[in-house]
Amino acid sequence: MSSLRRADRVTTILERLAAIGSVDAGDLAHEFGVSAATIRRDLQTLEDQRLLSRTHGGAVAVDVAYELPVRYRAGQQRDEKRVIAERASRMLPGGPLTLGLTGGTTTYQLARILASRVDLTVITNAVNIAAELALRPRLKLIMTGGVSRTQSYELVGPIADQALQGLNIEIAVVGVDGISARGGLTTHDEIEANTDAAMIRRADRVIVVADGSKVGRVCLARIWPVDDSITLVTDKSADPAGLEAVRRTGAQVIMAN
Repeated sequence: MSSLRRADRVTTILERLAAIGSVDAGDLAHEFGVSAATIRRDLQTLEDQRLLSRTHGGAVAVDVAYELPVRYRAGQQRDEKRVIAERASRMLPGGPLTLGLTGGTTTYQLARILASRVDLTVITNAVNIAAELALRPRLKLIMTGGVSRTQSYELVGPIADQALQGLNIEIAVVGVDGISARGGLTTHDEIEANTDAAMIRRADRVIVVADGSKVGRVCLARIWPVDDSITLVTDKSADPAGLEAVRRTGAQVIMAN
């Protein structure tokens, strides 16, 4: 854990706060192999974003449930997400293709893999994906518009939903915060869920990309049920019982190795 990059440090700090409610600055400095001043700067940055409350010698979780912003989630299960994105890219047919991409760290990895393709039209509501693809001359990019959601870098709401209603999508690749047989595809925000559902409704085929930590998890807002219209691409860290329950719905499960 020594000398972790800053993004990895703050991700670990936030995960620990969510798990146990408090952290000690001295312990973090020793664990990460950095100075106490560096940890204090990390904690101050997170407090400025209202993601924690600093105390003498450390920090405590704020008194609300929160979703980690995508810039901090990018460090979680990084290798698994890259492998999942690579596996999903191989599932896409060659030649002209209209592809929908929702926001998410794994869909962002997929966008980077696909950036050099030709004859590809990408429809997305994710600002970071659009920024990755906007300067690719042989790729057509369509953004939905909508209200920016800071936590996920997505444009959501009625403007995004209306834009999607006028588009036809061959394959939609969807990122989620949870997937289970009982809860379906879920995320933390109900407005984001509605926009993701709007994209799914316009797609002929749906691929869900989710690392193993998402399997079996149920979040607040349901995007879509899990059924035989869904193909899930995940990794070997997924809970076997959760995967089996997903398979029993008729959904196809593909393991990225």
